[in-house]
Amino acid sequence: MAEITYYTAEGLEKLKQELHQLKTVGRAAIAKAIAEARDKGDLSENAEYDAAKDAQGHHESRIAKLSEVLANARLIDESKLDASKVLALSIVKLKNLKNGMLMTYQLVSETEADLKAGKISVKSPIAQGLLGKSVGDKTQIEVPAGTIELEILEISR
Repeated sequence: MAEITYYTAEGLEKLKQELHQLKTVGRAAIAKAIAEARDKGDLSENAEYDAAKDAQGHHESRIAKLSEVLANARLIDESKLDASKVLALSIVKLKNLKNGMLMTYQLVSETEADLKAGKISVKSPIAQGLLGKSVGDKTQIEVPAGTIELEILEISR
C-alpha cells in the first residue's frame, strides 16, 4: 500500500504542474525524438532510437510515480493545525544550545523539502526529533555530524 503524504497547497500545485508538463510537453518531445531516430534507418543498429526509447521508459516511470504520489497526497488545512506543538507544516524557531545559533525551519513532505528555503522533510532526523514537542522543550537529536541539542523558541503556521 502506498504511503499517504501531506502537502501544502503550494506543494500540491507544483506536483500537479510537473505531472501536466511531463504528460504534455515531455511526451511530445520524446515522441518527436523517437520519430526522428526511426527515420534514420535500421532500428537494430540505431543507437539514437535505443536512447530515445530508454528516455521514454524513464519518462513514463516518472509519470507513474508522480501519479501515485498525487493519488495518495492529502492537503493539510493549515487553519486547523494545533500551534502548541510541532506538527507537519509547523514553522519552528530553534536555538542550538551548543553555539547559540538561531534557526527557523518549516516541516514539510519529502518532495517539498528545500533546505535553502528553510523547509526540511518531516522524515529528516531533526524533524523527527522535534515532532510533538512544545515551546520551551529541549531535545537532543542525533544527526550525521553527532548530537545536537535544540530548544524550541517558537511554533507557528
